[in-house]
Amino acid sequence: MKVELVRVNDAFHFEGSGSSEIKVHTDGSPEIGGTNLGVRPMELLLMGLASCSAIDVVLILKKQKQDITDFRVTADGDRTEEEGTKRSPFRNIHLTFKFVGNQLDEKKIDRAIALSMEKYCSATAQLEALATITHSVEIATV
Repeated sequence: MKVELVRVNDAFHFEGSGSSEIKVHTDGSPEIGGTNLGVRPMELLLMGLASCSAIDVVLILKKQKQDITDFRVTADGDRTEEEGTKRSPFRNIHLTFKFVGNQLDEKKIDRAIALSMEKYCSATAQLEALATITHSVEIATV
């Protein structure tokens, strides 16, 4: 896998692309001179984790004929500064999976999430070495 970043302005705005050729914009915060023209890199890490697992879950639930009318994942990450550095990696990440649908089977949803988190999601595997990753589920009917 390979990605490329191209600097867009004379500050911290970058445009990234990979094999999909879809452009993703990142930027620094205004506090350091950024211009809010993209997501922060650490937000992108959380988005990567959430979307990796979300894709797994949707694939599994589609095969099980679950009628999902709305699906969202919220990722909350707590960061802690490493002593002697300015680095602040995530130490705790919580994913909230929110489903809306017709006759959704909670056991199938729980199993799909477990399979994603424990077997399929490479982003989880990458991040769980340094962060505790937990999750919860919310299910609403139409």
